[in-house]
Amino acid sequence: QVQLVESGGGLVQAGGSLRLSCAASERTFSNYAVGWFRQAPGLEREFVAAISWKGGSTNFANSVKGRFAISRDNAKNTVYLQMNSLKPEDTAVYYCAAADFTYTRVSLYAYWGQGTQVTVSS
Repeated sequence: QVQLVESGGGLVQAGGSLRLSCAASERTFSNYAVGWFRQAPGLEREFVAAISWKGGSTNFANSVKGRFAISRDNAKNTVYLQMNSLKPEDTAVYYCAAADFTYTRVSLYAYWGQGTQVTVSS
């Protein structure tokens, strides 16, 4: 069982930046790929970005390519999502999740955090 806790969400103006963190207490966290997903009201949860267990491979949704970056510090059991040039359409609850590969499908991730709200004002 891997317990994940997201933090770093908040309210930001369009064009601004936020950095989300996904922390785990288990040392085995470093054995998992980690994905970030988001869910806006009335919409399905969607893939944002993912990083492999060593950090050597990343994957991004087309909507965030060039604006978001994902990284991890396995010594701190933490994965980061750096979000730049934020747009109002980035407003959502952001979740991190762990899996054995950098999947883009929600159903392939076994462990999930509780989410953190990101609101981008125009």
